[in-house]
Amino acid sequence: MAKIIGSPSRYVQGKGEMRNLCSHASAFGDKFFVLTSASGRKRVEPAITEGKGDAQLVYEVFGGECSKTEIHRVMEACKTAGCNVIVGIGGGKIHDTAKAAAHYLGLPVVIVPTIASTDAPCSALSVIYTDDGVFEEYLFLPASPNMVLVDTDIVSKAPVRLLISGMGDALATYFEARACQRSDAANCVGGKSTMAAISLARLCYDTLLADGVNAMLAAKEKVCTKAVENIIEANTYLSGIGFESGGLAGAHAIHNGLTAIEETHELYHGEKVAFGTLVQLVLENAPEDEIGEVLDFCTEVGLPVTLKELNISDAEPERLMEVARLAAAENDTLGNMPFDVTPEDVYAAILGADALGRYYLGD
Repeated sequence: MAKIIGSPSRYVQGKGEMRNLCSHASAFGDKFFVLTSASGRKRVEPAITEGKGDAQLVYEVFGGECSKTEIHRVMEACKTAGCNVIVGIGGGKIHDTAKAAAHYLGLPVVIVPTIASTDAPCSALSVIYTDDGVFEEYLFLPASPNMVLVDTDIVSKAPVRLLISGMGDALATYFEARACQRSDAANCVGGKSTMAAISLARLCYDTLLADGVNAMLAAKEKVCTKAVENIIEANTYLSGIGFESGGLAGAHAIHNGLTAIEETHELYHGEKVAFGTLVQLVLENAPEDEIGEVLDFCTEVGLPVTLKELNISDAEPERLMEVARLAAAENDTLGNMPFDVTPEDVYAAILGADALGRYYLGD
């Protein structure tokens, strides 16, 4: 199997770049179907209008879930409007819906994160959920977005919890890529990982450790420092390329299992992935200092390390076993670990990770 690395055709990051969206995207078309939330439109429309030139814009309010129902609704709305480019502005579920709809319609797609809470923007992947928010499947797309544009002024003013969640998602990137490299598993673009992908995944982790706390503190003040710029790039680009071209393994499978517990739906994707990373490290029996480094980072920036912090106060064995069974499902990524993993292994690792977290917090 060949080594393959994927990436967007163009990645643009900088302060005030929302004003230049239509200019950057004019290479792909001239009538843009803009999928965003109602509140997101209020935040971005003035800047986009300022620099839209001759471009035509049709706004559509996102339905709230990246489900097959919503993807088909967006496709029909885009066809009715006669647009030739889909632009997804907002968070990960908007991006994934825009990418899926553009894929099925055969249209270019431009992704514009207004938060840095996941690594979804750069990937050739949409995570599909049921209408009720339970993980259903991964939709692997033939190409990454045509362009990703990040206005760091807007991202830095979003609630700090979203930036922290993005760090949780990015935290898994190196460890999952490393697991896939050890098992010689395929990545998310249908090949083996390249040296570049593994290096970007490692740089992602190193950037989190170097700048994560400083960025979190600055973002609380709604200012965009160099540390914030670095973390936005780590959360969005380094993690996006690193996870997709490095591969997914235990952490995201654990996240997907956790979606079966309704109480966890109040948490962001990256918050659950952070705990999933800890579970993966327990499965691997990773060195104590490595687990300690991850626990230090999570507790410093405010990522969950216990079941209680995931809103699972009543950890009944049957409920956790259901999480374990879903995580170990044949269509998920736990099979990319460099050893066989059973639902019973996952169940034990979840409780082991929770115990480590409680011990670390002094509970």
